[in-house]
Amino acid sequence: MLSTINKVLFYLVALFIIFPYKVSAQHQDSILISLLTCSPGNKIYTLFGHNGLRYQNLTRNIDIVFNYGVFDFDTPNFIYRFIKGDTDYQLGITTYHEFENEYLSRGSSIYSQELNLTKNEKYILVKSLEKNFLPENRYFRYNYFYNNCSTCAFEQIEKCVQGEVITPQSSKNNISFRSIIHEFTKPSPWAELGIDLCLGAESDDPIEYRKQIFAPFYLRDLINSSHILDKDSVLRPLVNQEIKIKSGRSIEFKTQITPLSVFSIFLLLNILIAYLQIKQQKRFYFWDIILYGLQGGIGCIITFLFFISSHPTVNSNWLIFIFNPLPLIYLPRIIYCDINKKNDIFFVFNSIIMFLFLLITPFIKQYINKVIILFILSLLINGISHIYASNKYRCQSC
Repeated sequence: MLSTINKVLFYLVALFIIFPYKVSAQHQDSILISLLTCSPGNKIYTLFGHNGLRYQNLTRNIDIVFNYGVFDFDTPNFIYRFIKGDTDYQLGITTYHEFENEYLSRGSSIYSQELNLTKNEKYILVKSLEKNFLPENRYFRYNYFYNNCSTCAFEQIEKCVQGEVITPQSSKNNISFRSIIHEFTKPSPWAELGIDLCLGAESDDPIEYRKQIFAPFYLRDLINSSHILDKDSVLRPLVNQEIKIKSGRSIEFKTQITPLSVFSIFLLLNILIAYLQIKQQKRFYFWDIILYGLQGGIGCIITFLFFISSHPTVNSNWLIFIFNPLPLIYLPRIIYCDINKKNDIFFVFNSIIMFLFLLITPFIKQYINKVIILFILSLLINGISHIYASNKYRCQSC
């Protein structure tokens, strides 16, 4: 997201540097083009790192970065559009100095891979980036797996090569979108839980090396191992050299309460409340408001993603059976039954669903976060206690 200063620089570069400049053969030897990879930061949108394409013209003293990761939180309905999958990012241009300062301030390190391109390939790449920067072309529909800062940068590199980019096979087996995400969300378990709730079974399918480059550091590895096979069948490495330009400060994530600890305590509280409901033959409606409100609230998001969102893999989410809007819609009836000590078919139905889901979990091809299992157990225990307490009260009344 560009600051006010960056926006000014953005347009100054566009007006006075990029468009007036025509690449000619006499300037080609002084042109360097590099892929920049920035290490992760401590905010959720920086957890995976970032890529940019650096353009240096040593003769003209130009040093700028083409950045396919520019967005604005202040865009109307940004959160809704992001969840729906209708977020538009744009290609931005900033000076390398500004780019470096921004990522160093986040605590990121910056790696630079100078691309081993011919004079003509550099010319093609620069002209393609200029064309992309035109107002009618610079906006693109963001997709976190298939169309982001990494995939767009690699697409530009591949298009300029006069020949074929030969990429290696991954040395790791069973790499999936979710497993890569987990590599980078380890320091932020709440973000990992949120992502695990949203992604479906397709995110656990093994993916080829070319699909793994949605993560910036996977693109960095692929570029390092790739070669160019030119029209004369001469093979050359895609990267001339890699250097670590800057080392940011080490990122320290504050000690935080983890989802696992919170929902472990939550499960214990459910066991205690279930015991009291059975022992005292009473209902704690305030707890049901929390429990089923949470189930239904999360369910609204997952249902929206499942049926409406255009994001990839979210429409194969088995958690739709657990998290959907029905508990939220039915919550007034639950409260009424709690107050009047009435049994209701909802508790029977919900408990059966929880039990069956736990049974099939080992057999479905979707990773289910341990925290989600704890929550399902909480729902199951709560439902059984309602059924048992209501039946016991009814027997005594008879």
